[in-house]
Amino acid sequence: MASTEVPWHAAYPAPKRVANILSRPAFLQWLKQGKTAGKDFVLVDVRRADYEGGTIRGSINLPAQSLYPTIPALYSLLSASKVEYIIWYCGSSGGRGTRSAGWFADYIESQGDTTLKSLVLEGGIKGWAAAGPEYTDLMDEYDPSVWAKLSSK
Repeated sequence: MASTEVPWHAAYPAPKRVANILSRPAFLQWLKQGKTAGKDFVLVDVRRADYEGGTIRGSINLPAQSLYPTIPALYSLLSASKVEYIIWYCGSSGGRGTRSAGWFADYIESQGDTTLKSLVLEGGIKGWAAAGPEYTDLMDEYDPSVWAKLSSK
């Protein structure tokens, strides 16, 4: 039977643009080159209830469900900094991460800003955690048992 529950994001407009994708290997290379969260980029984990098993080092948690109304304030903070990229991810970066990146890209464009870029991390945290030790070594609070349970489902 189909659910009649309205999705949380239905209260907000759909993003007009699709944010560019940052591949997992390209982001790993950034980190190896010494680019750092808070200085060169802001990394945003938009998970809420499924925020477990660890997060990519340097991430801040801004749940997608409460993000949309805060975008102007977030933009004000980021545009006043020297950060060039804001990178979004969720579980797989197929829903919340992509939607958040699109909303922020829309807002950047509405401000006429050509310096700040909104990107979505390919594969999200699930892809990161499944990519091996080179990736999981760059996670805070990494719990392999959580990822083992997820991959067995």
